Amino acid sequence: MAAACPCRLIAPESAAARLLGVLWFLSVTTGPWGAAAGGGEETLKCEDLKLGQYICKDPKINDATQEPVNCTNYTAYVQCFPAPNITCKDFGGNETHFTGNEVGFLKPISCRNVNGYSYKVAVALSLFLGWLGADRFYLGYPALGLLKFCTVGFCGIGSLIDFILISMQIVGPSDGSSYIIDYYGTRLTRLSITNETFRKTQLYP
Repeated sequence: MAAACPCRLIAPESAAARLLGVLWFLSVTTGPWGAAAGGGEETLKCEDLKLGQYICKDPKINDATQEPVNCTNYTAYVQCFPAPNITCKDFGGNETHFTGNEVGFLKPISCRNVNGYSYKVAVALSLFLGWLGADRFYLGYPALGLLKFCTVGFCGIGSLIDFILISMQIVGPSDGSSYIIDYYGTRLTRLSITNETFRKTQLYP
Protein backbone atom coordinates (compact mmCIF):
# COMPACT_ATOMS: atom_id res chain seq x y z
CA MET A 1 0.00 0.00 0.00
CA ALA A 2 1.53 3.32 -1.08
CA ALA A 3 2.22 5.87 1.63
CA ALA A 4 0.36 9.10 1.43
CA CYS A 5 2.44 12.12 0.37
CA PRO A 6 2.68 14.70 3.16
CA CYS A 7 3.12 17.47 0.58
CA ARG A 8 0.45 19.99 -0.03
CA LEU A 9 -0.19 22.12 -3.05
CA ILE A 10 0.89 25.79 -2.92
CA ALA A 11 -1.60 28.31 -4.12
CA PRO A 12 -0.55 30.15 -7.30
CA GLU A 13 -0.89 33.51 -5.55
CA SER A 14 1.47 32.40 -2.76
CA ALA A 15 4.05 31.07 -5.25
CA ALA A 16 4.00 34.31 -7.21
CA ALA A 17 4.47 36.32 -4.01
CA ARG A 18 7.47 34.21 -2.98
CA LEU A 19 9.00 34.52 -6.45
CA LEU A 20 8.61 38.30 -6.36
CA GLY A 21 10.21 38.34 -2.92
CA VAL A 22 13.25 36.40 -4.16
CA LEU A 23 13.62 38.68 -7.20
CA TRP A 24 13.38 41.76 -4.99
CA PHE A 25 16.05 40.38 -2.65
CA LEU A 26 18.41 39.66 -5.55
CA SER A 27 17.89 43.11 -7.07
CA VAL A 28 18.61 44.79 -3.73
CA THR A 29 21.78 42.80 -3.01
CA THR A 30 23.28 42.90 -6.50
CA GLY A 31 21.82 46.11 -7.94
CA PRO A 32 22.87 49.74 -7.42
CA TRP A 33 21.22 49.86 -3.97
CA GLY A 34 23.21 46.84 -2.84
CA ALA A 35 26.41 48.38 -4.17
CA ALA A 36 25.65 51.57 -2.28
CA ALA A 37 24.99 49.64 0.90
CA GLY A 38 28.27 47.75 0.47
CA GLY A 39 30.33 50.90 0.01
CA GLY A 40 29.50 51.80 -3.63
CA GLU A 41 31.68 51.70 -6.71
CA GLU A 42 35.28 52.80 -6.44
CA THR A 43 35.75 56.52 -7.02
CA LEU A 44 37.25 57.44 -10.39
CA LYS A 45 40.80 58.76 -10.50
CA CYS A 46 41.06 62.37 -11.61
CA GLU A 47 43.50 61.51 -14.42
CA ASP A 48 40.82 59.22 -15.89
CA LEU A 49 38.32 62.07 -16.34
CA LYS A 50 37.04 62.66 -19.86
CA LEU A 51 37.63 65.76 -21.96
CA GLY A 52 35.36 68.54 -20.82
CA GLN A 53 35.46 67.41 -17.20
CA TYR A 54 38.73 69.22 -16.49
CA ILE A 55 40.84 72.11 -17.71
CA CYS A 56 44.64 72.32 -17.73
CA LYS A 57 46.81 75.40 -17.42
CA ASP A 58 49.35 76.33 -20.06
CA PRO A 59 52.89 75.38 -19.04
CA LYS A 60 55.25 78.00 -17.68
CA ILE A 61 57.83 78.65 -20.38
CA ASN A 62 61.53 79.21 -19.76
CA ASP A 63 62.57 82.32 -21.68
CA ALA A 64 66.04 80.92 -22.40
CA THR A 65 65.00 77.53 -23.75
CA GLN A 66 61.42 78.31 -24.87
CA GLU A 67 60.41 74.99 -23.31
CA PRO A 68 58.45 74.23 -20.10
CA VAL A 69 60.52 74.95 -17.00
CA ASN A 70 60.08 71.42 -15.63
CA CYS A 71 60.98 69.60 -18.86
CA THR A 72 62.83 66.38 -18.07
CA ASN A 73 63.40 63.44 -20.43
CA TYR A 74 61.20 65.03 -23.10
CA THR A 75 58.25 65.24 -20.69
CA ALA A 76 56.78 68.11 -18.67
CA TYR A 77 53.70 68.31 -16.45
CA VAL A 78 50.90 70.85 -16.27
CA GLN A 79 48.30 71.35 -13.54
CA CYS A 80 44.77 70.23 -14.34
CA PHE A 81 41.63 71.33 -12.50
CA PRO A 82 38.50 69.12 -12.47
CA ALA A 83 35.22 70.90 -13.18
CA PRO A 84 33.03 72.03 -10.24
CA ASN A 85 30.91 69.37 -8.50
CA ILE A 86 33.09 66.48 -9.70
CA THR A 87 34.33 63.95 -7.16
CA CYS A 88 37.46 61.97 -7.92
CA LYS A 89 40.74 60.86 -6.40
CA ASP A 90 43.52 63.41 -6.79
CA PHE A 91 47.20 62.61 -7.41
CA GLY A 92 47.60 62.04 -3.68
CA GLY A 93 44.90 59.37 -3.64
CA ASN A 94 42.48 61.53 -1.65
CA GLU A 95 38.82 61.52 -2.65
CA THR A 96 37.89 65.16 -3.16
CA HIS A 97 34.74 67.04 -4.18
CA PHE A 98 36.15 69.75 -6.44
CA THR A 99 34.94 73.31 -6.80
CA GLY A 100 37.04 74.11 -9.87
CA ASN A 101 39.91 75.75 -7.98
CA GLU A 102 41.78 72.68 -6.75
CA VAL A 103 44.48 70.80 -8.66
CA GLY A 104 43.24 67.31 -9.44
CA PHE A 105 46.19 65.82 -11.28
CA LEU A 106 49.29 66.61 -13.31
CA LYS A 107 49.02 65.91 -17.03
CA PRO A 108 52.19 64.95 -18.93
CA ILE A 109 52.98 66.86 -22.12
CA SER A 110 55.82 66.37 -24.55
CA CYS A 111 58.71 68.83 -24.68
CA ARG A 112 61.96 69.06 -26.59
CA ASN A 113 65.61 68.88 -25.61
CA VAL A 114 67.43 72.11 -26.51
CA ASN A 115 71.12 72.87 -26.06
CA GLY A 116 71.55 76.53 -26.93
CA TYR A 117 71.21 76.45 -30.73
CA SER A 118 68.83 79.15 -31.97
CA TYR A 119 66.79 78.52 -35.09
CA LYS A 120 66.78 82.22 -36.01
CA VAL A 121 70.57 82.48 -35.72
CA ALA A 122 71.10 79.34 -37.82
CA VAL A 123 68.82 80.63 -40.59
CA ALA A 124 70.45 84.06 -40.57
CA LEU A 125 73.95 82.58 -40.76
CA SER A 126 72.90 80.28 -43.58
CA LEU A 127 71.35 83.15 -45.53
CA PHE A 128 74.14 85.71 -45.21
CA LEU A 129 77.28 83.72 -44.40
CA GLY A 130 76.43 80.29 -45.72
CA TRP A 131 78.99 80.59 -48.48
CA LEU A 132 81.65 80.78 -45.75
CA GLY A 133 80.29 77.75 -43.93
CA ALA A 134 79.29 79.79 -40.86
CA ASP A 135 76.01 77.91 -40.52
CA ARG A 136 77.72 74.53 -40.40
CA PHE A 137 80.32 75.77 -37.93
CA TYR A 138 77.54 77.11 -35.72
CA LEU A 139 75.59 73.84 -35.78
CA GLY A 140 78.66 71.77 -34.90
CA TYR A 141 79.77 70.44 -38.30
CA PRO A 142 83.34 71.83 -38.58
CA ALA A 143 84.40 69.55 -41.44
CA LEU A 144 81.49 70.59 -43.66
CA GLY A 145 81.95 74.19 -42.60
CA LEU A 146 85.62 74.13 -43.64
CA LEU A 147 84.73 72.45 -46.94
CA LYS A 148 82.12 75.12 -47.69
CA PHE A 149 84.63 77.83 -46.77
CA CYS A 150 87.26 76.43 -49.13
CA THR A 151 84.82 75.96 -52.03
CA VAL A 152 82.84 79.18 -51.45
CA GLY A 153 79.74 77.21 -50.51
CA PHE A 154 80.27 74.64 -53.28
CA CYS A 155 80.04 77.51 -55.75
CA GLY A 156 76.84 78.72 -54.12
CA ILE A 157 74.88 75.52 -54.74
CA GLY A 158 75.75 74.02 -51.37
CA SER A 159 74.85 77.26 -49.62
CA LEU A 160 71.42 77.26 -51.25
CA ILE A 161 70.80 73.61 -50.35
CA ASP A 162 71.87 74.17 -46.75
CA PHE A 163 69.64 77.23 -46.46
CA ILE A 164 66.64 75.18 -47.58
CA LEU A 165 67.46 72.27 -45.28
CA ILE A 166 68.03 74.49 -42.25
CA SER A 167 64.92 76.58 -42.95
CA MET A 168 62.83 73.41 -43.12
CA GLN A 169 64.45 72.20 -39.86
CA ILE A 170 65.70 69.07 -41.62
CA VAL A 171 69.30 69.85 -40.66
CA GLY A 172 69.67 70.53 -36.95
CA PRO A 173 72.43 70.70 -34.35
CA SER A 174 75.03 67.95 -34.54
CA ASP A 175 74.42 66.85 -30.94
CA GLY A 176 70.87 65.75 -31.77
CA SER A 177 69.19 68.50 -29.78
CA SER A 178 66.40 70.70 -31.10
CA TYR A 179 66.47 74.33 -32.12
CA ILE A 180 65.39 77.02 -29.70
CA ILE A 181 62.13 78.21 -31.29
CA ASP A 182 59.41 80.33 -29.74
CA TYR A 183 57.11 77.97 -27.86
CA TYR A 184 54.05 79.28 -29.69
CA GLY A 185 55.95 79.83 -32.92
CA THR A 186 56.23 77.78 -36.10
CA ARG A 187 57.71 74.35 -35.50
CA LEU A 188 58.22 71.32 -37.67
CA THR A 189 56.63 68.14 -36.36
CA ARG A 190 57.98 65.02 -37.99
CA LEU A 191 55.60 62.11 -38.37
CA SER A 192 57.50 58.84 -38.52
CA ILE A 193 56.09 55.51 -39.67
CA THR A 194 56.05 52.88 -36.93
CA ASN A 195 54.30 49.53 -36.61
CA GLU A 196 51.42 51.28 -34.85
CA THR A 197 50.95 54.03 -37.43
CA PHE A 198 51.28 51.48 -40.25
CA ARG A 199 48.47 49.40 -38.73
CA LYS A 200 46.26 52.46 -38.49
CA THR A 201 46.83 53.29 -42.18
CA GLN A 202 45.77 49.75 -43.04
CA LEU A 203 42.66 49.95 -40.86
CA TYR A 204 41.63 53.39 -42.12
CA PRO A 205 42.77 53.68 -45.73
